[in-house]
Amino acid sequence: MTGDKVRIAAIADLHYQKTSHGVLTDLFAHIARNADVLLICGDLVHLGLPEETEILAKELAVVKLPIIAVLGNHEFESNKQDEVKKILVEAGVVLLDGTAREFYGIGFAGVKGFAGGFGRHSLEPWGEQSIKDFVKETVRESLKLESALASLRTSRLVALLHYAPIRATVEGEPPEILPFLGSSRLEEPLNRYGVTAAFHGHAHRGQPEGKTREGTPVYNVALRVLEKNFPNQPPFRLFEIASEKESESHVARPKIE
Repeated sequence: MTGDKVRIAAIADLHYQKTSHGVLTDLFAHIARNADVLLICGDLVHLGLPEETEILAKELAVVKLPIIAVLGNHEFESNKQDEVKKILVEAGVVLLDGTAREFYGIGFAGVKGFAGGFGRHSLEPWGEQSIKDFVKETVRESLKLESALASLRTSRLVALLHYAPIRATVEGEPPEILPFLGSSRLEEPLNRYGVTAAFHGHAHRGQPEGKTREGTPVYNVALRVLEKNFPNQPPFRLFEIASEKESESHVARPKIE
């Protein structure tokens, strides 16, 4: 910690492959020197393979900080997500899935999330059973996020997702795929519990920042988004959240490198 502030580094969509040895070693070392907590918002690996995960786990060893993560859709590609989870947990990564943890007085709640669209264009559970099942999955993920937030007793709350909870941070992607990048149903718990900040990935061509309708800051920390929008900085976002004894304890401020 720096004074009365907790430094939170956030990143997503690492997409580690079998050939990714050493790709982000320097970045992880830089994060370890400049942050107190590291958040990884899904798609840690590319094909959801244990071999990819082993490589990432070894390289994360340099980060002697709490590492908190949620899975993304890519972790499910090979149907080996349980093996992927096991490797990450054994490496010390705190995986959240409708669960929560507290570090430095800040509550972290996480869920993968799911698709479904935004606002009045959201998919509704009507018609074929397959459509109803699709929407049911989105609702289930939203309820998991709400349950995780409700379990925390600290006044400062941070949410991790893979899918986006608002449309603003996926703008820039082809309009045809926007409904598959997130869902407004994931926004509802963020507003209800007064979350300090929310982080997600998944939208590689999206925007780096947005806000919920109640003003909660939402950050898209997909690696490609960071590389494009902050070309002169290491590709992660660094935020400071003030301690509870400061008057602005609920504000997550981006920290310039």
